[in-house]
Amino acid sequence: MTTYLTPVKEIERKWFVVDAQSKVLGRLASEIATRLRGKHKPNYSTFQDVGDFVIVVNADKVRLTGRKLENKIYYHHTGYIGGMKECTAQELLDKDPEQIIYKAVRGMLPKNSLGRTQLKKLKVYASEVHPHESQQPEELKL
Repeated sequence: MTTYLTPVKEIERKWFVVDAQSKVLGRLASEIATRLRGKHKPNYSTFQDVGDFVIVVNADKVRLTGRKLENKIYYHHTGYIGGMKECTAQELLDKDPEQIIYKAVRGMLPKNSLGRTQLKKLKVYASEVHPHESQQPEELKL
């Protein structure tokens, strides 16, 4: 039995809008990652990008459970010696609320070129307005 390969012209991509207001970050990110990968479709395959586009609005109103706002720490390195930087989830949410959702979803996608391609279909906005009305996105209830 051979694996079915969906021709690129037959891949149907939809646009979805997700309202992150008062949603728990991890549960939201896992559902978004599933949509980006296309695992909800019958023609899903691990080596092909068949996922949909996802627009996340109200990223600044996302919720973290427990004491993660104070205790969860995000790290990044500047590339210089001793350049390890860190900030808490609260600081990241105040400074750049789009990044907290972006980082959570990125951690749930494959760490290869396919995952980077799938991540480009994620659009995150801190407020309720977004420039993708012409794509006629559907509301995604989570």
